[in-house]
Amino acid sequence: MSIFFCGPYSLSLEHPLLMGIVNLTPDSFSGDGCGANSHLAIEHARQQLDEGADILDVGAESSRPGALPVSEEEEMRRLRPVLREIARWGVPISVDTYKPSVMTMALDEGAAMINDIGGLTHPQAISVLAERNCGICIMHMQGAPGTMQQAPSYGNVVAEVQEFLAGRVAACMEAGIAIDRLLLDPGFGFGKSMEHNFELFRALTAMNVNDLPWLVGVSRKSLLGGITGRAIGDRMPASIAAAMLAVQKGAKILRVHDVGATRDALAVLAAFK
Repeated sequence: MSIFFCGPYSLSLEHPLLMGIVNLTPDSFSGDGCGANSHLAIEHARQQLDEGADILDVGAESSRPGALPVSEEEEMRRLRPVLREIARWGVPISVDTYKPSVMTMALDEGAAMINDIGGLTHPQAISVLAERNCGICIMHMQGAPGTMQQAPSYGNVVAEVQEFLAGRVAACMEAGIAIDRLLLDPGFGFGKSMEHNFELFRALTAMNVNDLPWLVGVSRKSLLGGITGRAIGDRMPASIAAAMLAVQKGAKILRVHDVGATRDALAVLAAFK
């Protein structure tokens, strides 16, 4: 698939795209959460856009390991004022949520994409999105953020992630969702051990689900801390290295904190091909 459709936007996947992260949470694992400060969040979103983000991914509920859920009302309260501003900027806005009511509000406020860490497993999620023309990212997660890293277990992590995603894609297509509105995310760090993450990353090129594009998000994650021994704030070099490897393995969209630095690295990678 060479074109990804999300709302009014048609995004070419001939070259890797950058999804800049905008956290509206007080407890983001990466330390860059803007909490209830919508002005700060809008400034951060503008910085991500100025540095070259192709998509802005806005989330108002932390999904870090051990995080507790927030209410629908609180999530919408954090999102609404930011969406009302940034949805006017002419760039695709993705909202990171698994709650159908929040999806509906976000799309009504101008979001063009839903990024669901729950893989559209909420009973109403697919039916809500089938009525819209937004893009959708389906992610794999074992368990829930509060407990997912306590004891992740698989017989074959690659086969099980692939089977889960294939099942969700089939459910979307059955509901009438066009396949060119779908992206897939293996869910690095979401209910996976270090070795599970390594196995998935190594298999990314060969792991195919309906020829759909992969979105990869490993920026600043504990996976990289485990490799380098670096604290979260010192993981930019490792994040960029992992992003470049992901592109070489076929990733089409990179979800990153450090947009400008990653864009520079992509430019160098492209020049030396």
